[in-house]
Amino acid sequence: MPDEYMDFIAKIKKMTGIDLSLYKEAQMKRRLVSLYEKKGYKTFGSYFQVIEKDNGALNEFLDRMTINVSEFYRNAKRWEVLEKKILPRLLGTSRKLKIWSAACSTGEEPYTIAMVLSNLLPLSQIEIHATDIDENVLARAKMGIYPARSLNEVPSDIKAKYFSKNGDFYEVADEIKRTVKFKKHNLLADRFDSGFDLIVCRNVLIYFTEEAKHTLYNKFSESLKEGGVFFVGSTEQIFNPTTYHFDTEDTFFYKKQSDKFALSTGRKG
Repeated sequence: MPDEYMDFIAKIKKMTGIDLSLYKEAQMKRRLVSLYEKKGYKTFGSYFQVIEKDNGALNEFLDRMTINVSEFYRNAKRWEVLEKKILPRLLGTSRKLKIWSAACSTGEEPYTIAMVLSNLLPLSQIEIHATDIDENVLARAKMGIYPARSLNEVPSDIKAKYFSKNGDFYEVADEIKRTVKFKKHNLLADRFDSGFDLIVCRNVLIYFTEEAKHTLYNKFSESLKEGGVFFVGSTEQIFNPTTYHFDTEDTFFYKKQSDKFALSTGRKG
């Protein structure tokens, strides 16, 4: 069993990029055995043969093995504000926006940004940086295959245009996938790039301590251009935005103040 299990996870990593050895072995093995026995298979080898040939079986396996709590267009009204108010202002000063989806998980957020932007720009002009600390979720994100529940809030025209159905799962169109560049990044330990027009980091900061949040708000602020926007989740309102050189542009959208304004109010540095 041990050798067969190790062979199975090595083959899965080669095929999908997902490294099941990063999970606790006893728990993962238990979940896998339970899954393949329910499907009527007796060994890891016989189960892999099915996964290798049947996309439906592969997608079901991936959905069961990795935790996916994100959704496309989560809190749809906020994405409407992004499209109708925030992006038009940003595009008024630059047609080539620098955008970062921080802690992007399995990719629903950066792909949503690309779909929203596609209503305003040709896809060839869109490039989104997307990062996460977890290599497994990044591997899932690059595949771009999702269960139907992840698409609950996707507008019907966007769903028809940018998704293809495969059994119980949906795959993001290649032209959307090409707009997103995924990379591993640790928000607390790694340096931040700069010059962003838009940073989206939603439903992540709630898991950090107040001290860590303070550090991250400062780092996100420093990474934005003047007038750039920081977009947070619906439980993550910043109650003292000026501390970080932000002004509230809309609910959950924070605009980076100009240096002149920050200096005149004594908020710089």
